[in-house]
Amino acid sequence: MSRLFDHLSRLFDEGHGVELADLRSDAPFAPPEVRQAAVLIAVTDRANDDGGPGVILIHRPDAMRAHPGQIAFPGGKLDPGENAVAAALREAHEELAIEPGQVRIVGASDRFVTATGYDVTPVLGLVRPDLALVPNPHEVAEWFEAPLAYLLDPANHAIKETEWLGRVRPYVEIEWQGHRIWGVTAAIIANLAQRLAWRELADG
Repeated sequence: MSRLFDHLSRLFDEGHGVELADLRSDAPFAPPEVRQAAVLIAVTDRANDDGGPGVILIHRPDAMRAHPGQIAFPGGKLDPGENAVAAALREAHEELAIEPGQVRIVGASDRFVTATGYDVTPVLGLVRPDLALVPNPHEVAEWFEAPLAYLLDPANHAIKETEWLGRVRPYVEIEWQGHRIWGVTAAIIANLAQRLAWRELADG
């Protein structure tokens, strides 16, 4: 997987080497104190003739107390002494049985502060496309893989609004084959789309 890893790493480093003032954040809606969290953006190493790289996403169970039924990246709160990369890898293992050694880390992207009080660091990594994923039924109802180029294409990002605590809150929504990706997950994707030259990535 070195060719895609090298390509993705170069685009990641180039994209994160500039200042961006319009990245999405829900910080204005967040409580005064936030907790550190991390998610893993697991990109599958697929060639373009196989549909190109994909991204592993999960549906949360409907019975979960937090974000029931929503689409998310594997992830969660940092444990004491953990950094974002360690937490993202641990959560991916707990939720989908992805062994940490099966992930090649590209880097940590822009943090996203949520309205529910989390400071989330997205960690981008590359995995084999044939991993035997085993969802933890307590945290994952199902998983699916969506094309990376489709997710990053701003043409697929619908900007919508909702009311939150008496204030209008804009959000991103991405529809893919009946999957509604929105909220924090879609905002993280939208921010990453500003960092990666996704057209170059799609063209290989």
